[in-house]
Amino acid sequence: MANVRRGLSYQKRVADINRIYDAHVKEGLPNREIWRRFIYPIYGISERTFYNLLKAISDPKNDLPEDTQLLIQFEWPS
Repeated sequence: MANVRRGLSYQKRVADINRIYDAHVKEGLPNREIWRRFIYPIYGISERTFYNLLKAISDPKNDLPEDTQLLIQFEWPS
């Protein structure tokens, strides 16, 4: 199971969730509140998955390649 292939949609989800998290953590909101109010209604993921995705951003294999970022840029309603 160590050789798990991650697609662009996973990388995009990791980047989007971390972007939302970074925006709201600066306001002083706790992690559970960020997950409950901003992440769960859009993505429908569990709190544990939320923490796993926050941790996944530190893995370099989850970085979006520069040439694909232009193809998948869109904004979620906040």
